[in-house]
Amino acid sequence: MKRLARYTLFTIALIAAAVHPSSAESFKKLNKPPLAERWFGIYVGSERVGFYRQNITETAEGYLMEGDGSVRMNVMGFSKEASSHETYWVEKNLALRSFEVDQTVSGVLSRLSGKVNDGIMRSKSESNGKIIEKQFRFKGDIVPGPALNLYPMMREIVTGRPQKVVTFDPEEVKLKEVTITVLGEGRMPDGRPVLKLRNTLYPFVNNDIMMDSHGNTLMETVREGLVTTRAEDPKVLGAFVGGVALSKKDLIYDFSLVRAEPAIKDQKRLTGLAVEVSGWNDNIPLLQEGGQLVEKNGADRITVKTGSLAPAATARPVVPSDTYLQSADKIESDAPEIVAKARELATGRKDREDVVRTLASWTAGWLRDTVDDGGGALVSFKSRVGNCQTHARLYTALARAAGIPTRFVSGLVYQEGKGFLYHSWAESFITDRWVAVDPTYDQLPADPTHLKFFEGHRPDDMAPIIAIIGRIKISVLETKYN
Repeated sequence: MKRLARYTLFTIALIAAAVHPSSAESFKKLNKPPLAERWFGIYVGSERVGFYRQNITETAEGYLMEGDGSVRMNVMGFSKEASSHETYWVEKNLALRSFEVDQTVSGVLSRLSGKVNDGIMRSKSESNGKIIEKQFRFKGDIVPGPALNLYPMMREIVTGRPQKVVTFDPEEVKLKEVTITVLGEGRMPDGRPVLKLRNTLYPFVNNDIMMDSHGNTLMETVREGLVTTRAEDPKVLGAFVGGVALSKKDLIYDFSLVRAEPAIKDQKRLTGLAVEVSGWNDNIPLLQEGGQLVEKNGADRITVKTGSLAPAATARPVVPSDTYLQSADKIESDAPEIVAKARELATGRKDREDVVRTLASWTAGWLRDTVDDGGGALVSFKSRVGNCQTHARLYTALARAAGIPTRFVSGLVYQEGKGFLYHSWAESFITDRWVAVDPTYDQLPADPTHLKFFEGHRPDDMAPIIAIIGRIKISVLETKYN
């Protein structure tokens, strides 16, 4: 059980029922694997405990297989927390040629690399300042984990005939023999035809897989349905990934952390920041205002300038719509308790900026910061607990109740000594401009390391995070201090 949810794709307990061999005549041998990105949710029972992203691209010599994922589970007394980024270069027949794996397992970070040549695999592992080099001899080919399900579909598909292959386990840094058997054809609950496979990847239990005719894994499960994985719509999975990223939970911490080069120092004195974000998804709108200016800087690259390095707007901003004053789901600005507290805090304040500062400071002091989302504004007002999303919702509700147009925003914020982490805050319209307000850290305006990427508090508003999380890199172009 030590390597559950370790290799790749997975899914639901529907295939935990007995599977009877049948013919696979309608499934044809593939000339190449599916060249696309796919996302998967990892489940224990009905609880989603992680995710996995796989992308396959073609190279001159073969294929590049990349995988990123995080999982946190507790099954039958066995506990596991792991995050990984895997890169495998394989030949046209899926034989491994080289690899790089960064993984954090139960808090221990390791970096692994290796090459395969003439029946010998050489690996180098770095962890806790120690370097370990190993050499393995083998016969035939090594097929990496992300290619195991594709292996029988890129050869002759014969029902019931076991195929033995050697695969590589990066967690234990060893080679192991796996038997893969084509069980026959079946159908998904929605009627789609699938090819059923079974392998011996995990000891003592069967690993059952359902593939479509293009070589896409749709479902994978340990036979008893103990741990399952299923292909999911990125938009659906994006809401989950966004939620745990904003919560800064261990499940996704290593995956979502964006290190800045060079590191930002003396953050408290920082007044302006300019960064280049590479790996950006050009389908995501570039959000301006709130003390930042964003510009395209080539394909998949943007430049973000904040604070004193963001040029002041020359045109008068558009007056905010009434939307930013209205009550909404989880932002109950019309609830009697919220209205009363907003009126109490605003009484006697000299201007709108003073009111905003008071509301933000009160919210930061009222809520006890937690990892888990404390829910909507009204619920957290009573429970007094919640994470950055909770703080932003409660502040937004209070500000709207006080007649101040306010919107919920999310993106990245810098944590000194670590890097950029996903975070939520708010923007309020003061005098003639939108101003970033952070009711978690009690900042008005929010410090220049706040990089706004998304607007809106609903899960759907955060779904686009899935297009950049784990991909983007940040280069610091300029810093300005007082």
